[in-house]
Amino acid sequence: MIKKAALALTLAVASMSSYAATFYEGKHYTEITDKAPSAQPKLTEFFSFYCDNCYAFEAQYMPAIKPHLNKEIKFESKHVEFQRNEMMTEMMRALAVIHQLAGDDVNKMGEMTLATFTAMQGSDAAAGHAASGHGHNHEQHITSRDDLKKLFSGFGVSAKQYDEMADSKVTNEKIALWRKQAQEFRIQSVPSFIVNDKYMVNLGQIRNLGEMIDLINFLSTKKS
Repeated sequence: MIKKAALALTLAVASMSSYAATFYEGKHYTEITDKAPSAQPKLTEFFSFYCDNCYAFEAQYMPAIKPHLNKEIKFESKHVEFQRNEMMTEMMRALAVIHQLAGDDVNKMGEMTLATFTAMQGSDAAAGHAASGHGHNHEQHITSRDDLKKLFSGFGVSAKQYDEMADSKVTNEKIALWRKQAQEFRIQSVPSFIVNDKYMVNLGQIRNLGEMIDLINFLSTKKS
């Protein structure tokens, strides 16, 4: 079962102007570990291809957030596995393949991630409607690895290449890390955003995108 993060309704009509704001631990963000923050400033998104709120965030908000982050901030995405089953693991492998294909190209990664969301949930779900919700007819188009191979063929990846990347040591190590960090960072809903492996953004307290961007930039430079 996918646990969805509560999103502030005013996020959809956000002002993009930056402004001075005071952020408080326990309200705007939560410190999730006693460990020192990462040396490399980073923003990590934990999500699931099965999550409609994650799809909406990817389609509507991330294209506006990423360009306004401090240039030093590295963006990472990681797939959760609240319920372990074969297809959930396959979707984790799909994201790992996207990482290998995109490398450090954040735009390419975003395009391929969005295409996978669309293939999984349908274009209507990008507006935030639940893929299996009442009144929303949705046929899931990805139900096997063969379906993923067909999708990735559109990225110029052959079936053989996909299998090699999906089953590679690199992919297995990524999945092991994502599982470990999801527990370590106490990820209970998605999407969840972690800054510098130490601070979780409290999405329910964010009023608009400008505030979210300012908060992430603030936390990326915060010293423990």
